Amino acid sequence: MRLFLMLGSINAFLSVALGAFGAHILEERISADMLEVYQTGIQYHMMHALGLIVVALLADRLPKSPGLVKIAGWAILIGIILFSGSLYVLSLTGIKVLGAVTPLGGVAFLFGWTMLAVAASKK
Repeated sequence: MRLFLMLGSINAFLSVALGAFGAHILEERISADMLEVYQTGIQYHMMHALGLIVVALLADRLPKSPGLVKIAGWAILIGIILFSGSLYVLSLTGIKVLGAVTPLGGVAFLFGWTMLAVAASKK
């Protein structure tokens, strides 16, 4: 589960770096609406980067369901890529069709958190 600790840390770093990029560079280059979309991506990115770290820390505490914990971690990572990634690209390019990808990332987040809950419920 060190992998999820590493992935969580890398994604937290990326979230901060991309947030700084948005605050210092994009603020004057994209519309206020698109900046809000970008910031939503940043918020979810950081929350779920921390979620990956939680997955890593809980893995040892949930020894009866390591497979579910691993599935939760991968689902959260996929959610970051699809949800936040699509919002980043949408805000930077204005390609509206990417809005169709964002809910898939949201579903991946929900699935990941559900798998973590199921893992925690195993006795």
